[in-house]
Amino acid sequence: MPATTTDNPILGAIRTHTQSENPSSFLALNSGNSTFTVPGADGVVVYRRTGHYAVQFGGPFAAPDAYDTLLDAFRQYVKDEGLHLVAVQLQRPDAERYAGRGFTVNQVGASWAVQLPEFSLRGTRFMQLRNKISRAHRNGLQIKEVTAEDWQDAIATIDEAWLGSKGGAQQLEFLVGQIGGEPQAQRRLFAGTIEGAPVAYISYSPVYGERAGWMHDLSRRIPEGSPGLMEAINAHAIEVFRAEGVEWLHFGFTPFTGLDASHELDGHSPAFQWLMHALWAEGAALYPAQTQLSYKQKWAPDALIPEYVAFDGPSASLAGFAHVFRACKAF
Repeated sequence: MPATTTDNPILGAIRTHTQSENPSSFLALNSGNSTFTVPGADGVVVYRRTGHYAVQFGGPFAAPDAYDTLLDAFRQYVKDEGLHLVAVQLQRPDAERYAGRGFTVNQVGASWAVQLPEFSLRGTRFMQLRNKISRAHRNGLQIKEVTAEDWQDAIATIDEAWLGSKGGAQQLEFLVGQIGGEPQAQRRLFAGTIEGAPVAYISYSPVYGERAGWMHDLSRRIPEGSPGLMEAINAHAIEVFRAEGVEWLHFGFTPFTGLDASHELDGHSPAFQWLMHALWAEGAALYPAQTQLSYKQKWAPDALIPEYVAFDGPSASLAGFAHVFRACKAF
Protein backbone atom coordinates (compact mmCIF):
# COMPACT_ATOMS: atom_id res chain seq x y z
CA MET A 1 0.00 0.00 0.00
CA PRO A 2 1.18 3.60 -0.48
CA ALA A 3 3.37 5.30 2.08
CA THR A 4 2.01 8.05 4.28
CA THR A 5 3.71 10.72 6.36
CA THR A 6 4.29 9.74 9.96
CA ASP A 7 1.86 11.20 12.50
CA ASN A 8 0.50 10.54 15.99
CA PRO A 9 -0.27 6.84 15.40
CA ILE A 10 3.50 6.34 15.15
CA LEU A 11 3.91 7.69 18.67
CA GLY A 12 1.22 5.33 19.87
CA ALA A 13 2.97 2.40 18.19
CA ILE A 14 6.43 3.07 19.62
CA ARG A 15 5.00 3.65 23.10
CA THR A 16 2.92 0.49 23.03
CA HIS A 17 4.97 -2.02 21.05
CA THR A 18 8.28 -2.05 22.90
CA GLN A 19 9.09 -5.78 22.75
CA SER A 20 12.23 -5.18 20.69
CA GLU A 21 13.47 -2.60 23.23
CA ASN A 22 14.70 -0.14 20.61
CA PRO A 23 16.15 2.84 22.53
CA SER A 24 16.09 4.99 19.39
CA SER A 25 12.44 4.30 18.57
CA PHE A 26 11.47 7.98 18.88
CA LEU A 27 13.40 8.63 15.66
CA ALA A 28 10.47 6.97 13.90
CA LEU A 29 8.70 10.33 14.28
CA ASN A 30 11.30 12.26 12.29
CA SER A 31 9.88 14.35 9.48
CA GLY A 32 10.69 12.88 6.09
CA ASN A 33 9.96 9.31 7.17
CA SER A 34 7.34 7.19 5.46
CA THR A 35 5.14 4.54 7.03
CA PHE A 36 3.60 1.29 5.87
CA THR A 37 0.56 -0.32 7.48
CA VAL A 38 -1.71 -3.27 6.84
CA PRO A 39 -5.46 -3.07 7.50
CA GLY A 40 -6.29 -4.97 10.67
CA ALA A 41 -2.64 -5.34 11.73
CA ASP A 42 -1.73 -3.42 14.88
CA GLY A 43 1.53 -1.68 14.07
CA VAL A 44 3.62 0.27 11.57
CA VAL A 45 6.78 -0.01 9.53
CA VAL A 46 8.92 3.13 9.21
CA TYR A 47 11.28 3.66 6.29
CA ARG A 48 12.76 6.03 3.74
CA ARG A 49 13.06 5.51 0.02
CA THR A 50 16.41 6.42 -1.48
CA GLY A 51 17.38 5.45 -4.99
CA HIS A 52 16.33 1.86 -5.63
CA TYR A 53 16.24 1.03 -1.92
CA ALA A 54 13.76 1.14 0.90
CA VAL A 55 15.78 1.74 4.07
CA GLN A 56 13.75 0.57 7.06
CA PHE A 57 14.27 2.03 10.53
CA GLY A 58 14.15 -0.71 13.16
CA GLY A 59 11.78 -3.64 12.91
CA PRO A 60 8.02 -3.26 12.73
CA PHE A 61 6.65 -1.42 15.75
CA ALA A 62 3.83 -3.91 16.11
CA ALA A 63 1.84 -6.15 18.38
CA PRO A 64 3.42 -9.64 18.65
CA ASP A 65 0.69 -11.26 16.54
CA ALA A 66 1.03 -8.58 13.83
CA TYR A 67 4.83 -8.38 13.60
CA ASP A 68 5.34 -11.09 10.97
CA THR A 69 2.27 -9.98 9.03
CA LEU A 70 3.65 -6.47 8.71
CA LEU A 71 7.17 -7.60 7.90
CA ASP A 72 6.04 -10.02 5.20
CA ALA A 73 3.63 -7.51 3.67
CA PHE A 74 6.23 -4.74 3.66
CA ARG A 75 8.80 -7.05 2.14
CA GLN A 76 6.38 -7.87 -0.67
CA TYR A 77 5.46 -4.22 -1.12
CA VAL A 78 9.11 -3.29 -1.55
CA LYS A 79 9.57 -6.01 -4.19
CA ASP A 80 6.41 -4.94 -6.01
CA GLU A 81 7.78 -1.40 -6.17
CA GLY A 82 10.98 -2.69 -7.79
CA LEU A 83 13.07 -1.77 -4.75
CA HIS A 84 15.58 -3.54 -2.54
CA LEU A 85 15.09 -3.73 1.23
CA VAL A 86 17.69 -3.01 3.88
CA ALA A 87 16.77 -2.57 7.55
CA VAL A 88 18.99 -0.81 10.08
CA GLN A 89 19.03 -0.40 13.85
CA LEU A 90 17.35 -3.73 14.38
CA GLN A 91 17.50 -4.92 17.97
CA ARG A 92 18.37 -8.51 18.83
CA PRO A 93 14.73 -9.74 18.86
CA ASP A 94 14.23 -8.09 15.45
CA ALA A 95 17.47 -9.54 14.12
CA GLU A 96 16.43 -13.07 15.02
CA ARG A 97 13.05 -12.67 13.31
CA TYR A 98 14.66 -11.30 10.15
CA ALA A 99 17.31 -14.01 10.04
CA GLY A 100 14.58 -16.60 10.41
CA ARG A 101 12.93 -15.19 7.30
CA GLY A 102 16.01 -15.48 5.13
CA PHE A 103 17.58 -12.07 5.59
CA THR A 104 21.36 -11.76 5.96
CA VAL A 105 21.79 -10.10 9.34
CA ASN A 106 24.99 -8.65 10.81
CA GLN A 107 25.88 -6.55 13.79
CA VAL A 108 26.46 -3.00 12.58
CA GLY A 109 27.28 -1.28 15.88
CA ALA A 110 25.84 -0.71 19.34
CA SER A 111 24.04 1.73 21.57
CA TRP A 112 25.01 2.50 25.14
CA ALA A 113 23.11 3.33 28.33
CA VAL A 114 23.75 4.42 31.91
CA GLN A 115 21.57 3.39 34.84
CA LEU A 116 20.87 6.59 36.74
CA PRO A 117 19.68 5.74 40.28
CA GLU A 118 23.18 4.82 41.47
CA PHE A 119 25.09 7.08 39.08
CA SER A 120 27.64 9.50 40.52
CA LEU A 121 30.59 11.45 39.15
CA ARG A 122 32.57 10.77 42.31
CA GLY A 123 35.71 8.67 42.11
CA THR A 124 38.98 8.69 40.22
CA ARG A 125 37.58 7.32 36.97
CA PHE A 126 35.54 10.50 36.51
CA MET A 127 38.33 12.90 37.50
CA GLN A 128 39.02 14.15 33.96
CA LEU A 129 35.30 14.50 33.28
CA ARG A 130 34.80 16.53 36.45
CA ASN A 131 37.74 18.76 35.51
CA LYS A 132 36.23 19.51 32.09
CA ILE A 133 32.85 20.30 33.65
CA SER A 134 34.46 22.57 36.24
CA ARG A 135 36.38 24.41 33.54
CA ALA A 136 33.20 25.12 31.61
CA HIS A 137 31.55 26.51 34.73
CA ARG A 138 34.63 28.62 35.54
CA ASN A 139 34.37 30.08 32.05
CA GLY A 140 30.87 31.30 32.89
CA LEU A 141 28.64 28.54 31.56
CA GLN A 142 25.01 28.82 32.67
CA ILE A 143 22.67 25.86 31.99
CA LYS A 144 18.90 25.65 31.96
CA GLU A 145 16.10 23.66 30.40
CA VAL A 146 14.50 25.68 27.60
CA THR A 147 11.80 25.36 24.96
CA ALA A 148 12.68 24.94 21.30
CA GLU A 149 10.36 27.80 20.43
CA ASP A 150 12.16 30.25 22.69
CA TRP A 151 15.55 29.00 21.54
CA GLN A 152 14.80 28.78 17.83
CA ASP A 153 17.19 31.57 16.76
CA ALA A 154 19.91 30.42 19.14
CA ILE A 155 19.68 26.85 17.83
CA ALA A 156 20.02 28.12 14.26
CA THR A 157 23.10 30.16 15.22
CA ILE A 158 24.78 27.21 16.93
CA ASP A 159 23.90 24.82 14.10
CA GLU A 160 25.30 27.17 11.48
CA ALA A 161 28.59 27.53 13.36
CA TRP A 162 28.83 23.80 14.06
CA LEU A 163 28.11 22.74 10.48
CA GLY A 164 30.48 25.41 9.20
CA SER A 165 33.27 23.88 11.28
CA LYS A 166 32.61 20.59 9.48
CA GLY A 167 33.34 22.11 6.10
CA GLY A 168 29.72 22.98 5.38
CA ALA A 169 28.48 19.44 5.99
CA GLN A 170 24.76 18.79 5.63
CA GLN A 171 22.54 18.29 8.63
CA LEU A 172 22.23 14.53 9.10
CA GLU A 173 18.75 12.97 9.08
CA PHE A 174 16.88 9.70 9.61
CA LEU A 175 19.06 8.06 12.30
CA VAL A 176 19.64 11.40 14.05
CA GLY A 177 17.10 13.34 16.06
CA GLN A 178 15.40 16.57 15.12
CA ILE A 179 14.14 19.65 16.91
CA GLY A 180 10.73 21.13 16.23
CA GLY A 181 7.46 19.94 14.79
CA GLU A 182 4.66 18.11 16.56
CA PRO A 183 6.98 15.59 18.32
CA GLN A 184 8.87 18.41 20.04
CA ALA A 185 6.34 18.38 22.87
CA GLN A 186 7.73 14.95 23.87
CA ARG A 187 11.41 15.98 23.82
CA ARG A 188 13.46 17.97 26.32
CA LEU A 189 16.08 20.57 25.54
CA PHE A 190 18.92 21.73 27.80
CA ALA A 191 20.99 24.71 26.72
CA GLY A 192 24.08 26.60 27.79
CA THR A 193 25.02 30.27 27.59
CA ILE A 194 28.15 32.24 28.47
CA GLU A 195 27.63 35.93 29.20
CA GLY A 196 24.17 35.57 27.72
CA ALA A 197 25.36 34.18 24.39
CA PRO A 198 24.14 30.69 23.38
CA VAL A 199 27.05 28.24 23.13
CA ALA A 200 25.62 24.69 23.19
CA TYR A 201 22.54 22.52 23.55
CA ILE A 202 21.54 18.87 23.96
CA SER A 203 18.15 17.51 22.92
CA TYR A 204 16.83 14.42 24.72
CA SER A 205 14.14 12.15 23.31
CA PRO A 206 12.02 9.69 25.29
CA VAL A 207 12.81 5.97 25.48
CA TYR A 208 10.08 3.42 26.14
CA GLY A 209 10.16 -0.18 27.34
CA GLU A 210 12.08 -1.98 30.08
CA ARG A 211 14.92 0.57 29.93
CA ALA A 212 12.61 3.59 29.81
CA GLY A 213 14.20 6.99 30.23
CA TRP A 214 15.78 9.57 27.94
CA MET A 215 18.19 9.41 25.03
CA HIS A 216 21.02 11.92 24.65
CA ASP A 217 20.17 12.76 21.08
CA LEU A 218 20.98 15.79 18.96
CA SER A 219 23.77 17.95 20.39
CA ARG A 220 25.64 20.95 19.03
CA ARG A 221 28.10 23.53 20.31
CA ILE A 222 29.96 26.62 19.14
CA PRO A 223 33.26 25.18 17.85
CA GLU A 224 35.46 27.81 19.51
CA GLY A 225 33.59 27.55 22.81
CA SER A 226 34.90 26.53 26.20
CA PRO A 227 36.03 22.94 26.76
CA GLY A 228 33.53 20.82 28.64
CA LEU A 229 30.34 22.42 27.33
CA MET A 230 28.59 19.20 26.35
CA GLU A 231 29.81 17.35 29.41
CA ALA A 232 28.53 20.08 31.74
CA ILE A 233 25.11 20.24 30.07
CA ASN A 234 24.72 16.46 30.16
CA ALA A 235 25.80 16.29 33.81
CA HIS A 236 23.19 18.93 34.63
CA ALA A 237 20.50 17.00 32.76
CA ILE A 238 21.48 13.80 34.57
CA GLU A 239 20.89 15.43 37.93
CA VAL A 240 17.48 16.70 36.77
CA PHE A 241 16.54 13.23 35.54
CA ARG A 242 17.78 11.54 38.71
CA ALA A 243 15.69 13.90 40.83
CA GLU A 244 12.68 12.90 38.74
CA GLY A 245 13.33 9.19 39.31
CA VAL A 246 14.39 8.44 35.72
CA GLU A 247 16.02 5.00 35.49
CA TRP A 248 18.08 5.17 32.29
CA LEU A 249 19.99 7.63 30.15
CA HIS A 250 20.72 6.27 26.68
CA PHE A 251 23.49 7.54 24.44
CA GLY A 252 22.11 6.26 21.17
CA PHE A 253 23.47 4.21 18.32
CA THR A 254 27.03 4.44 17.06
CA PRO A 255 27.94 2.38 14.00
CA PHE A 256 31.04 0.15 14.02
CA THR A 257 31.26 0.12 17.85
CA GLY A 258 30.72 -2.67 20.38
CA LEU A 259 31.46 -5.29 17.74
CA ASP A 260 31.86 -8.82 19.04
CA ALA A 261 31.65 -12.23 17.40
CA SER A 262 29.33 -13.37 20.20
CA HIS A 263 26.72 -10.88 18.99
CA GLU A 264 26.55 -12.29 15.47
CA LEU A 265 23.71 -14.59 14.36
CA ASP A 266 23.99 -17.82 12.41
CA GLY A 267 24.05 -17.04 8.70
CA HIS A 268 25.73 -13.65 9.06
CA SER A 269 28.18 -12.47 6.41
CA PRO A 270 31.84 -12.91 7.47
CA ALA A 271 32.88 -10.42 4.79
CA PHE A 272 30.51 -7.76 6.13
CA GLN A 273 31.67 -8.54 9.67
CA TRP A 274 35.25 -7.87 8.52
CA LEU A 275 34.14 -4.61 6.90
CA MET A 276 32.57 -3.34 10.13
CA HIS A 277 35.82 -3.96 12.02
CA ALA A 278 37.77 -2.23 9.24
CA LEU A 279 35.47 0.80 9.37
CA TRP A 280 35.88 0.96 13.14
CA ALA A 281 39.66 1.11 12.68
CA GLU A 282 39.91 3.24 9.55
CA GLY A 283 36.48 4.67 8.74
CA ALA A 284 36.60 8.09 10.40
CA ALA A 285 36.02 9.79 7.06
CA LEU A 286 32.70 7.95 6.76
CA TYR A 287 31.64 8.33 10.39
CA PRO A 288 33.63 9.46 13.49
CA ALA A 289 32.77 6.34 15.47
CA GLN A 290 35.84 6.42 17.70
CA THR A 291 35.23 10.04 18.69
CA GLN A 292 31.56 9.33 19.39
CA LEU A 293 32.37 6.27 21.47
CA SER A 294 35.02 8.14 23.44
CA TYR A 295 32.41 10.67 24.56
CA LYS A 296 29.95 7.94 25.54
CA GLN A 297 32.53 5.95 27.48
CA LYS A 298 33.30 9.01 29.62
CA TRP A 299 30.03 8.26 31.41
CA ALA A 300 30.92 4.60 32.16
CA PRO A 301 27.83 3.06 30.52
CA ASP A 302 26.28 0.06 32.21
CA ALA A 303 24.71 -1.47 29.11
CA LEU A 304 26.03 -2.24 25.65
CA ILE A 305 23.13 -2.96 23.29
CA PRO A 306 24.15 -4.55 19.96
CA GLU A 307 22.31 -3.31 16.90
CA TYR A 308 21.97 -4.94 13.50
CA VAL A 309 21.50 -4.40 9.77
CA ALA A 310 19.51 -6.84 7.63
CA PHE A 311 19.70 -7.35 3.87
CA ASP A 312 16.87 -9.08 2.03
CA GLY A 313 18.77 -11.92 0.39
CA PRO A 314 21.45 -14.55 0.86
CA SER A 315 24.32 -12.05 1.13
CA ALA A 316 25.14 -8.62 2.52
CA SER A 317 24.87 -5.79 0.01
CA LEU A 318 27.44 -3.02 0.00
CA ALA A 319 25.10 -0.94 -2.15
CA GLY A 320 22.34 -1.48 0.41
CA PHE A 321 24.66 -0.42 3.24
CA ALA A 322 25.69 2.70 1.30
CA HIS A 323 22.02 3.62 0.89
CA VAL A 324 21.62 3.65 4.68
CA PHE A 325 24.09 6.54 4.70
CA ARG A 326 22.36 8.11 1.71
CA ALA A 327 19.10 8.07 3.65
CA CYS A 328 20.91 9.89 6.44
CA LYS A 329 22.29 12.42 3.90
CA ALA A 330 25.80 11.55 5.00
CA PHE A 331 26.74 11.72 1.32
